[in-house]
Amino acid sequence: MMPNNVLKIFYFSGTGNAKQIALWFSEQAIQKDMDCRLYNIAESNSASDLINPDDIIIIISPIHGFNFPKITMDFIRRFPKGKNRMVLMNTRGGLKIGRIVTPGLTGSAFMLSSLILRNKGYKIIGQIPFDMPSNWISIHPALREKSVNFIFEKNHERVKKHLDKLYANKTDFPARKDIVQDILILPLSIAYYFAGRYFWAKSFYSSSKCNHCNLCAKECPVEAIKIVSQRPYWTFKCVSCMKCMNSCPARAIETTHGLWIVACCVSSVFTPLFYSLLPNTIHHWSIAFLILNVLLFGLIALIYNLQHHLLKNRIFAKIISFTSLTYYKFWGRYVIKIEKHENNI
Repeated sequence: MMPNNVLKIFYFSGTGNAKQIALWFSEQAIQKDMDCRLYNIAESNSASDLINPDDIIIIISPIHGFNFPKITMDFIRRFPKGKNRMVLMNTRGGLKIGRIVTPGLTGSAFMLSSLILRNKGYKIIGQIPFDMPSNWISIHPALREKSVNFIFEKNHERVKKHLDKLYANKTDFPARKDIVQDILILPLSIAYYFAGRYFWAKSFYSSSKCNHCNLCAKECPVEAIKIVSQRPYWTFKCVSCMKCMNSCPARAIETTHGLWIVACCVSSVFTPLFYSLLPNTIHHWSIAFLILNVLLFGLIALIYNLQHHLLKNRIFAKIISFTSLTYYKFWGRYVIKIEKHENNI
């Protein structure tokens, strides 16, 4: 990179991890007298009018289900043809164990996006993962502030090293050391993109704590939350970015663990029954798996709608909340304070 190159960073961020990396890169670039501009993918339908031939391009997004979320992949597919140098980055769920940060998994994110962009003419000069604090509190408690700060410090140091390398016109591919495990989890990545994300989309609900501010619907980056019967309702457009749950001022958004248990148990019981009714000639594990998933997703959609209406009743609302781990204070929320630079956005 040379100072006269413009660095353009396109980011998608739910809780702020990817945005923070983008801001840190912007800060370091400005210190090197580079012109750096940031663009939020959720607010940029197309990059066609934003790219010039000499621009250095960075795309950064979190990993959802071992791939970039649909909003990021759609943005990459719509990217105009070009010959620019491009760096792909992601933020993965990191945890602190002792004095180390455990690495997450990138899965198919870099492989698929690189394939698409190379076919458009771009030169991929870097693939860099960042293991930021895991924010998926649907499946684990929020990290303690001390752990979050430790992980932030480690990644802030890494940003400077990576920018220095790119500034010196060197390629930067630390993601290659993860290629074996990324290939091994490709089936999970594909399954999540085509089916799994719909399961998680129906995992959020607003509890009796909801004060109807509708902030979750207003700020949802993919417009996945509608107001139905005066309550927030999560549609299948949800990408589980966790922005709503982690930013709700009333801490009213919870994960419906109880619904998962009911749907999984019922579908597991009825799958063998439906399977036994089929002719022996088509008995195969794949057929049983298909039946299980059809039942599971059908039940989730049905029970989710029933739950949405039951939440109007305070007694039922409390019962539903008691079955959610996110209801309890010890589970916490992932809230970070974005470190902004005056010249960033």
